[in-house]
Amino acid sequence: MIKLKTEINNYPNETLHQSINHLQFSKSLNDDILTSSSIGGISMSLVIGNPAPDFTLLTDEDKPITLSSLCGKKVVLYFYPKDNTPGCTKEACDFRDYFSTFKKNNVEVFGISKDNVKTHTQFKQKYALPFTLLVDAKAEVCQAYGVMNKKSLFGKTFLGIQRSTFLIDEQGNIQKIWRKVKVTRHVEHILNELK
Repeated sequence: MIKLKTEINNYPNETLHQSINHLQFSKSLNDDILTSSSIGGISMSLVIGNPAPDFTLLTDEDKPITLSSLCGKKVVLYFYPKDNTPGCTKEACDFRDYFSTFKKNNVEVFGISKDNVKTHTQFKQKYALPFTLLVDAKAEVCQAYGVMNKKSLFGKTFLGIQRSTFLIDEQGNIQKIWRKVKVTRHVEHILNELK
């Protein structure tokens, strides 16, 4: 696997009622990200067969986990914009509802967003999510996987997470990529790929 060094930091909890603060945060994040087209020399154009960029991130339990430690298992990494928003909630609940099928196939499922540990924990408890949520507060892993895209809100343009999923094989290589994910039946498409 390609090694990606990340820092584990938390940003203050954001809610839907703090959109302006979110935009200000996103603008400062944009300034950081737009100054570089890659992280550690890693191309942002990942394709099937590439080694999955390795990383260490905090979980919703405030413990670090490293992707390369999961070699020998298939891994689903799904990137989503924000906890407790309608599309992200539906997607998380779909993964929850099919979670036993993923486990039977020896597949680990991880959701990744820029939300902090507290927000992830609340989201996970509220919807009884049985899988792990990862904190990518500085969007470094999002950038490495090429899921940061321009978005608009209230007439402002900022970089946000484009809903995307990566299936990683037992050797740590990318087996399948879904970009610009439509939530409806997405989890079923992933399970079909596992057959």
